[in-house]
Amino acid sequence: MSGVARAIKKQRDKAEGIGSHENAVKFLNQDYEALRQNCLDSGELYEDQTFGACPSSLGFNELGPNSPKTRGVEWKRPGELCSNPQFIVGGASRTDICQGALGDCWLLAAIASLTLNNEVFSRVVPSSQNFDSDYAGIFHFQVRTGGGSLSWVVAWVDVVIDDQLPTMNDSLMFVHSASGNEFWSALLEKAYSKLNGSYESLSGGTTTEGFEDFTGGIAECYDLDSAPPNIFKIIQKAISRGSLLGCSINITSSEDSEAITSQKLVKGHAYSITGAESVTYNDEQEKLIRIRNPWGQVEWTGPWSDGSDEWCCVPDEEKEALCSRVEDGEFWMSFSDFMFHYSRVEICNLTPDVLSGDEIIKWNLKLFEGTWRNGSTAGGCRNYPATFWVNPQFKIELRDTDDDPDDEDNPCSFLIGLIQKNRRPKRKMGQDMLTIGFAIYKCADQTNIHLKRDFFMRHASKARSNTFTNLREVSNRLSLEPGDYLIVPSTFEPNQNGNFAIRLFTEKQAGVQEMDDEVDAQLDDEPQIEEDDISSSFENMFDQLAGQDSEISAFELQRILNKILSQRSDLRSDGFSLETCRNVVSLLDKDGSGKIGLVEFRIFWSKIQKYVHVFKQMDADESGTMSAYELRLSLQEIGFNLNNHLVQILIARYADNNLEIDFDNFVGCLVRLETMFRIFKLLDEGGEGTVQLDIVQVYKAL
Repeated sequence: MSGVARAIKKQRDKAEGIGSHENAVKFLNQDYEALRQNCLDSGELYEDQTFGACPSSLGFNELGPNSPKTRGVEWKRPGELCSNPQFIVGGASRTDICQGALGDCWLLAAIASLTLNNEVFSRVVPSSQNFDSDYAGIFHFQVRTGGGSLSWVVAWVDVVIDDQLPTMNDSLMFVHSASGNEFWSALLEKAYSKLNGSYESLSGGTTTEGFEDFTGGIAECYDLDSAPPNIFKIIQKAISRGSLLGCSINITSSEDSEAITSQKLVKGHAYSITGAESVTYNDEQEKLIRIRNPWGQVEWTGPWSDGSDEWCCVPDEEKEALCSRVEDGEFWMSFSDFMFHYSRVEICNLTPDVLSGDEIIKWNLKLFEGTWRNGSTAGGCRNYPATFWVNPQFKIELRDTDDDPDDEDNPCSFLIGLIQKNRRPKRKMGQDMLTIGFAIYKCADQTNIHLKRDFFMRHASKARSNTFTNLREVSNRLSLEPGDYLIVPSTFEPNQNGNFAIRLFTEKQAGVQEMDDEVDAQLDDEPQIEEDDISSSFENMFDQLAGQDSEISAFELQRILNKILSQRSDLRSDGFSLETCRNVVSLLDKDGSGKIGLVEFRIFWSKIQKYVHVFKQMDADESGTMSAYELRLSLQEIGFNLNNHLVQILIARYADNNLEIDFDNFVGCLVRLETMFRIFKLLDEGGEGTVQLDIVQVYKAL
């Protein structure tokens, strides 16, 4: 399928609601219900041919086909490993998730967090799956991601698997439950491995990556020793918006892992944050935070713990409101003690469609996708001023300030996440994560076009990502005064290919649009030249070149141009192609003879002189060739305004492997563009910007 056709199909799918939880994208077009029914009808257990029980599903390097780590691997179904396999026993819990011989603890920590939120868990792990009478060896899971081979940015994806799991010595190699007979976590890990190409593709990552794939949200991480002054307010707002919050205490050695302090806090252990309030204590306001230990026991015994003396100094109505929902494993502590004892807070802000209930304040979400393409839209960071401006640009319109009477600055707060798509599956091809980041600039209200180099040379950024990093997503919480801003996402170095998405979570409604040039051409009127207007010296030259028929064919034009090029050392070229010369003749041939006469050749001669002038003007290093970025400037100089997509097409068609355009390809590009625009303007009689073509007109346009 062509890129255009694929884009149209994706737009139609989104319009039809495909990608929502209720109508998830079928990964590899596999329909769970249909496949399962086929197995039940045939009486055969399902075998997934797209992610088979074979070495390639395990990995490509350390877990590759010839690795000693994969010798003796056998793929077995749960019924071959225990007598009474179960999908879930007594509800999902953290004890269902024990790490195996795969470095995916980041993923398992995220899976464990799912067990703390039944609503999110039920979206990822569909119910009614079991090993009972309707067992067919087939399972499915839904992940909210844009990974794998998908062209989607963020969508619910339904991944189908069989239940053949890699084992060694009759034990699961990877994630397993403590009980040994519960398999939902092992099967979910397999589905996620399939989405990313192999089990080994999951080795190494961050918990926030897993958070986001299971919720579609944007994750924030705060080290509490360097947290912003308003971290308590950030936590409060996150809770009010239904976010998932976790906290932990760092360990300094492996012996510290899950060690219990004298006040019953567990080091290296994942807690969840469930509340943040201010209470009246001795006639002053005291900030408190409520924390839950997923063990269901082992609670904080310090100030503000259950039954501590501090609660006696709190008004009864406040005490009742805060303590009425206390459960085993949940406790309050002062925020100052929290900041002293805990090391890290992680927040996963959920998208509006994941949240239910009118009492929850929901973020406003805007999402855009784009590409970095070598030579056209991959300009690198601000360290490369000559090319930074070619990166994709997105305008955000912040109009309404936050509802926060305590904030005198009255800012507009938002979360921005830049995510690079489909990189993890490419690890087996030697491609890892790109180093990415973004910068934000204040821009004029009326700006709606792609800003050029001069703007960025004169203006400093108003905000930017904390760092450029090779993580899948870079995200930041920012506050800016009302106005219009430009977001420029980029790789650290230029000329790196990648696909990305920008997600913007705003407290109030905000307008977002991609900044791109409007496709147009300011073409000179075709000159009205008569033969009498042409000098005798030029006419004599034409007669010598044209021969007896006084016309020049494409073959003759090729010979003429290549002879001229051979005499110039300032224009590099491997010679004009016959295709380019035919395009020149097609552009100028008015009588359909397939040749050009004196007047037409004079018009072309003027064009070629203009092309030489612009080519040399833009060839800054005097290399005799033009870089891909110089081509974009040259097109604008001649009068062509093209958007990013068209520039990408031209670079792919006319640049060589080093992204250089020599003179003959430069001329060929300009001739094709002029032909296209002149045909379009001729057919667009009403000036509406659209035309309808029949098949013959399409052929002529080509």
